[in-house]
Amino acid sequence: MASSSQVANKRGITLWPLIAATYFMASGGPYGLEEAVSSAGYAGAILLILITPLIWSLPTGLMIAELASAIPAEGGYYVWVRRAMGPFWGFQEAWLSLASSIFDLAIYPTLFVAYLGRIVPGADQGWHGIALGALVILVCLIWNLAGGRAVGEGSLGMLILMIGPFAVLITTAFLHWGKIGGAVNPQPITHSGLIAGLLVCMWNYMGYDNAATVAGEVENPQRTYPVGIILTMLLVAIDYATPVFAMSRTGIGPQQWGTGSWASLGGMLGGSGLRIALVVGGMVSSFGQFNALLMSYSRLPLAMAEDGLLPRIFVRVQKRTGAPYVAIIACAVLYAACLGFGFDRLVTLDVLLWGASLVLEFLALIFLRFRQPQLPRPFRVPGGIPGAVLVSALPTTLLIVAGLHAGEERIAGMSVWLFGILVIGGGVLAYAVSRATARFRFAPAVR
Repeated sequence: MASSSQVANKRGITLWPLIAATYFMASGGPYGLEEAVSSAGYAGAILLILITPLIWSLPTGLMIAELASAIPAEGGYYVWVRRAMGPFWGFQEAWLSLASSIFDLAIYPTLFVAYLGRIVPGADQGWHGIALGALVILVCLIWNLAGGRAVGEGSLGMLILMIGPFAVLITTAFLHWGKIGGAVNPQPITHSGLIAGLLVCMWNYMGYDNAATVAGEVENPQRTYPVGIILTMLLVAIDYATPVFAMSRTGIGPQQWGTGSWASLGGMLGGSGLRIALVVGGMVSSFGQFNALLMSYSRLPLAMAEDGLLPRIFVRVQKRTGAPYVAIIACAVLYAACLGFGFDRLVTLDVLLWGASLVLEFLALIFLRFRQPQLPRPFRVPGGIPGAVLVSALPTTLLIVAGLHAGEERIAGMSVWLFGILVIGGGVLAYAVSRATARFRFAPAVR
């Protein structure tokens, strides 16, 4: 085995594998949009699906394109924030990202098993469900040890497998234009319904920055990242809007939608064959998301260890693939330990914790414009410093709206705000402990 410095120049992930991996980091397909339709109706959901990427994803994509092409370092957003604002804020960026990942990633193996339970009754019950979830994590762990290129190329294959059933669903839906249940009664678009649908869409459109943590393994990152991020966003928006629009013309009312309803609705249109195909697509989506995100998050301990913020053992990588095997194993064990919690996908908490880290990334964009104006930027957010501020303001405003809505949510018997404050406070405490116990001095902020 080797340290990361011995493979610092290793490349391997090309454009389309990067697009596929980013797709699973940020999307995973239309699975998860069902609640947007049930909350906001067809018209409201389609409106949100089309508008959210313009004011949420596009500004994020522009920020990522500039910073990832200017600073294509392993560790991605952690490195950007540390370089712009110092080691304390860099640590908080990584802490928030890893903390939110615990609540996010542990659910994907559970979803995989839940979908499997629709084909094999009882597979998701009791210890069987936990064992199968652990098996999913183990397979992803082995896959990740093969390196970033293997994960990217595997994601490309899974993307094709997952899109197939939806292509059939869309075709079948148009063939059944208005034939099921008669005409759809338009669901009134309410303020609460739009806010609830917005949170779902924000959750389904977030995560593009996760692709930046593997920049050290991407071929020609200065060109590949800007092109890859923009193409992924277009693919995701089309992938979301088309099946929802097609289903809106079938006569199936929005009140028939709910979590996991793609398979049952597909069965209404195309029979058991399409239902099973959509269930399998859900399994592929859950597996692909966990696999790609494990690759992304495992690079954070690697970068932090290189800066002296974590034990040096996390810098160890495989000579042949460049995979940080210690970090991958540690992250996989952490996520596996949460399998038995049985918590639902905490959309609001995910958005808020991840959103806090996103705000730090936008601040890094602005700070670096002031502090390092001569930094080579193959891609620049247009408009100079005012343009960077404007791009940062749009997603931040959405996060404030989401935060105000979250005031009514409760997690583990406490308000989501109190829970979030405890998580953030844990990051401050962890940094103090890390500094107190560090065996090495911090590396220079400029990489």
